Amino acid sequence: MALTRRAFMANSAALTFAVGSGGILQVASAEGGEAQGLAANAWVRIDPDDTITIVFPSTEMGQGSSSALPLILAEELDADWDLVRIEQLNRDDRTFGNPIFGGVLYTAGSTGVYGYFDSLRTAGAQARRLLIQRAAEEWSVPPDSLTTEPSHVVHAASGRRLSYGALAALPGPLPAIPEVSETDFKARGDYRLIGQNVPRRDVPAKSSGRESYAIDVRVPDMLYAAVLRSPVEGETPLEIDDSAALAVPGVLRTVELPDGVAVIAEQLEAALTGKDSLDVTWTETAPARAFDSTADLADYTAAADDAARAGVAWRSVGDAAAAIEAADRVVSADYLSDYAYHAQIEPMAAVAAVEADGHGAEVWVGSQTQSWTMRTITEVLQTTPDRVRLHMMTMGGSFGRRTALTQEYLRDALLASKAVGRPVKVVWTREDDVKHGAFRPAAAQKLRAGLTAEGGLSGWHHRIATPSVIAYFNPLRWDQVAPTDIISVRGSESKFYAIDDLLAEHVITERRARLAPWRGIGASYTSFAAEAFMDELAEAAGKDPLAFRLDLMNDNTRGRRLLETIAERAGWGGPTGKTALGLSFAGYGDSMAAGIAEVAVERDSGRITVQRFWAAVDAGLIVSPDNALTQIEGGIVFGLSSSLKESITIQNGEVVQNNFYDYEVLRADEVPEIDIQLQVSDGPPTGIGEVGTPMVAAAVANAFYALTGRRLRHLPFTPDRVMAALA
Repeated sequence: MALTRRAFMANSAALTFAVGSGGILQVASAEGGEAQGLAANAWVRIDPDDTITIVFPSTEMGQGSSSALPLILAEELDADWDLVRIEQLNRDDRTFGNPIFGGVLYTAGSTGVYGYFDSLRTAGAQARRLLIQRAAEEWSVPPDSLTTEPSHVVHAASGRRLSYGALAALPGPLPAIPEVSETDFKARGDYRLIGQNVPRRDVPAKSSGRESYAIDVRVPDMLYAAVLRSPVEGETPLEIDDSAALAVPGVLRTVELPDGVAVIAEQLEAALTGKDSLDVTWTETAPARAFDSTADLADYTAAADDAARAGVAWRSVGDAAAAIEAADRVVSADYLSDYAYHAQIEPMAAVAAVEADGHGAEVWVGSQTQSWTMRTITEVLQTTPDRVRLHMMTMGGSFGRRTALTQEYLRDALLASKAVGRPVKVVWTREDDVKHGAFRPAAAQKLRAGLTAEGGLSGWHHRIATPSVIAYFNPLRWDQVAPTDIISVRGSESKFYAIDDLLAEHVITERRARLAPWRGIGASYTSFAAEAFMDELAEAAGKDPLAFRLDLMNDNTRGRRLLETIAERAGWGGPTGKTALGLSFAGYGDSMAAGIAEVAVERDSGRITVQRFWAAVDAGLIVSPDNALTQIEGGIVFGLSSSLKESITIQNGEVVQNNFYDYEVLRADEVPEIDIQLQVSDGPPTGIGEVGTPMVAAAVANAFYALTGRRLRHLPFTPDRVMAALA
């Protein structure tokens, strides 16, 4: 597409680059004339003042993607990073959709960097080619005689150079943009930004308290809403006595919602007091009244044990049943895991300002998906996206909590604002967030495997009895993928080991709690079971756990290097005293991690302390090493916390826990010394945000066995369970 000089120069127009559906870069001016519509869809804009604006298509929740993704484009553009401005995408524009999720704008599953890697570097490379061609025309020299330095095109033969901003300001028609191929991308040895510890852009504001989250937003004429929600899922208000709530100074009115009652007030404190003053009689007929976490695990265990109950194959290789039947020895074990809460630091919050006609709105919200956030707004208001102004806020953690197809906290802000005709901020307390959260599912797992007379593995069968997470939090997606649920069973594929006969299957059980993806998704508990069982097999075979795993990795040189590296750093096989080491190897997607935990046990209290943790990780190309280390370290801490402490209990349909005093998380003084080795390998990035978590629980359990001779097979390893194991 070529522009006239007049259209290009109008309003000091900038160059804008957008990757179209075919991956070909289109070029337009950012402002003015016929090209104005294309500016909104641009990946990168270069202004005459040398500012480079790069669109960030994901959402930021602490993982650092808001720097890492633009960095990829900036690398191929050969941009001066100090001149880059990052622009959050605040609309459901599928031009920028995540390729891993079929073009939906969705930030989850460690898919940001590896999902967008090719799109971003294509956009950057094509933009760089355009600037080179533009300089070549200006100087009447061949394009291949030109090179780039950060934000400049250089003609070495004549010593001439032009900044990208100066090239953007040149008059004249724009050159056509050719397609780029792999040979047009930078060689890794030429990277200036990727692989370097470029400081994250979000850290200064977060460190100084200047970052703004949804819970911080204030707009003129704004009210506050606190919502008393049904204590049991699926029940609604039968009778509402709001007289005491309305008597609280500052409370303006109450609004009945689909599953609760909102108290709207001038101040948050008044709204919370008003909520506590409500007298609501709830219906008591919902099936969820029967939900009980103890009974759930018993039912799931029975389902896993029931050989007549068919499962859905997640991964099948060879004939596992026949191999196990023919084995010289068969080993089996059962593993359990409780419900777990996300425990993100920022509870749910949203601000909505609905227009007088009830169909337009401006919204401020922290969410992992522009697409489903916009869907929630348009469905609640029965409107169209053009009537919505969306502000995607940085989140104070999420870990999968803010991925749902329908976001109830946003729905309630919209309904409350529509009712009162003023902007309304809905804020959940921590108690709201715990009591009405959506959790990692409980699961019961049965593993069986055969051993040869020489101690080799002969057949592997992994049955996971747990509900479908996707069916609950995104039924539209479930309609597309049923009966296969990656959220519920990921990690059970054991694909990094050479196992000739393997079956991993999902026994889909009844959902008996609100569910959501959780950091590491299914791998957080399936890898625990698989890697703890791997140690049990090694013992039955009379082999060292490290040697047993290495025997299964003859074709996985990357995995072998990780195990060998971690064993050397931790001193595997050395003498033990009051502590012991435990090994685990687990992956997430195509990323791999080996971990060793050093643990001690207080036998009088049943308290496990993890004193040191070593990890070695291979996630392909590492875009930002320092951020990768931070992500892995956070994942390890997340795994330790959930392994040692975190458990949600449900009785009579209600969550028992309230806050961090009875849903404990790992404290700062309990975090061990952590040693992480990054192993950079050929190939693209494969994801770093989740890989630190799945290996942790089994490493701790295996270390506990090495120290005590007793197995831990039920997550989390709370003191009462430890004492029972030691009895």
